[in-house]
Amino acid sequence: MHTVQDIDQEKISIITLGCSKNIVDSEVLMRQISAHNLALVDEPSDADVLIINTCGFIDAAKEESVNTILEAAEMKRSGAIKKLLVAGCLSERYSDDLKDEIPEVDRFFGVTDFANILREFGVDFKKELLGERSLTTPAHYAYLKISEGCDNPCSFCAIPIMRGGHVSQPIEALVHEAKHLAMQGVKELVVIGQDTTYYGWDIYNDRKLARLLEELSDVEGIDWIRLMYAFPSHFPRDVIDVIRDRPNICKYLDMPIQHVDDKVLKSMRRGITRRATEELIAEIRDRIPEIALRTTLIVGYPNETEAAFETLYRFVEETKFDRLGVFTYSVEDDTTAAILSDTVSAEEKEERKNAILDLQSGISQEKNEAKIGQTLKVLFDRIEGDYAVGRTEFDTPEVDNEVLVPLSAFNNDPVAGTFRHITISEAQEYDLIGIPHETT
Repeated sequence: MHTVQDIDQEKISIITLGCSKNIVDSEVLMRQISAHNLALVDEPSDADVLIINTCGFIDAAKEESVNTILEAAEMKRSGAIKKLLVAGCLSERYSDDLKDEIPEVDRFFGVTDFANILREFGVDFKKELLGERSLTTPAHYAYLKISEGCDNPCSFCAIPIMRGGHVSQPIEALVHEAKHLAMQGVKELVVIGQDTTYYGWDIYNDRKLARLLEELSDVEGIDWIRLMYAFPSHFPRDVIDVIRDRPNICKYLDMPIQHVDDKVLKSMRRGITRRATEELIAEIRDRIPEIALRTTLIVGYPNETEAAFETLYRFVEETKFDRLGVFTYSVEDDTTAAILSDTVSAEEKEERKNAILDLQSGISQEKNEAKIGQTLKVLFDRIEGDYAVGRTEFDTPEVDNEVLVPLSAFNNDPVAGTFRHITISEAQEYDLIGIPHETT
């Protein structure tokens, strides 16, 4: 057990890798650390103790996590840091292997093993701080994680292995957290989970995402609510009505479909067909004509023939998603797809990925050009060079399109973290350029 003097002397830094769920986990841990008056520093080079919150989702993420741990291990060997702790998905799944390969790590922890991490510093987890976090995002937006884990049986995915089954947070706890965030100045909530449409089933015996969105929408000070990671199978239709009817819920939906070829979908164990996917998309667009739909796809799955890929390509061409991301398939240990032969070469996977991204680039350019002359509400995230950089309600932080406005157009007024109405004057593939509406 550390003495008070030891605690005062130890400077702690956290490196967060991977997705927005990891960001929330690190923010919870940071709040606990600061509440105990432990010294938290931004730069790992200034720290005595380094905590790495890892990602183990796909090959590229695992490689980044391992490389980061190795770099930190070298820091420990050189004496730049005194202690190295590793947590998160990679640690949850591969700690036994990592212990042998990287002995410089003092201890490995699971995904949300906050209590044991804190005990490394001689303090206990403060339950009274539930819902409180130290934000690492810009102050005007925050991620709201409504559930942990996943019950879906997708053949390619190791998330249930790393994060366990689906566990929803109670509505009242999430509303409390949203109010706390609003008091801190947060204007946009990005609602996340492994599968947000499954929300509530485990604690209310029913899907309660629509009710949750309604109650979050009533929180004073929250101007935008954005829904991510909405699983298409068994999509709760009442969510469509809430998105349509509530003015502070963004007309935006992130719905990862992964594929549309029926044989691939069946092997992926997605619980949906191409026809049902198309019907769901058509219903959403019919009931909310202005909605921006984002999806993610996987190419190179073991039984994705050239014909199956062509089916996916034509579907993207016809559906014209507003936003789209593509992953190449990678074999994940202990998943049901791991027994299948990885029949598509790495080169072919990249070619298929690039073909879809090139197609989407043209679709995005076309959709952006249609916005020229329109005046849109924009939330500005940051200043970059000579431009203020922001987003419309149709764009998620970090992953979607941005709006650029010359700083000179604001007459030196502070703009980061504020909403402005911007008239679009120019369109690029993934960016819009405009000027403040009041100067037009």
